Amino acid sequence: MFAVVKTGGKQYRVTPGDVIVVEKIIGETGDKVKLDQILMIDEGEKELKIGSPIVAGVAVNCIVLDQSRTDKILVFKKKRRQGYKRTKGHRQDQTVLRIIDINGKGALPAKPAKNQVTKERPESPSETTPTESELTTEKKPTVKKAASKKKAITKKTSTKKKSATKKKSTSKNKTSKS
Repeated sequence: MFAVVKTGGKQYRVTPGDVIVVEKIIGETGDKVKLDQILMIDEGEKELKIGSPIVAGVAVNCIVLDQSRTDKILVFKKKRRQGYKRTKGHRQDQTVLRIIDINGKGALPAKPAKNQVTKERPESPSETTPTESELTTEKKPTVKKAASKKKAITKKTSTKKKSATKKKSTSKNKTSKS
């Protein structure tokens, strides 16, 4: 079972359980979103439905996992020999969605909510205390030392100026006739 969904000017082929990154959709993390612009749907046992332009009465249910921004894209403009240079950056907003089901079918099994965490009590105290071999196999976090800064070597410049070399004149002595 899959569907082709149009959102944000792009088309995505989705199946239940897929995680897709789309253009920004209004909604907070954890909200349910309904995508209703379905271009094509294949329900497995039935034949393929192709819309003209969209299939009526079909929707894809999603849940918002994250609202974030893409990596920065640098926009650089230059006109040669004019001294014109401009640099700007751009970050596009995006939404991460998880597809729950298509047209109410193919829903994923419900996971327990984060708020309803069930704790099981251990049967014996030996299960809660780690053994000596488990303690020795645990890796301790390594502490990285900051790289030492290199001292800048300054080159002393001499204050004495070199005398300019004189050119010998190559002009011929002119004798004046009266």
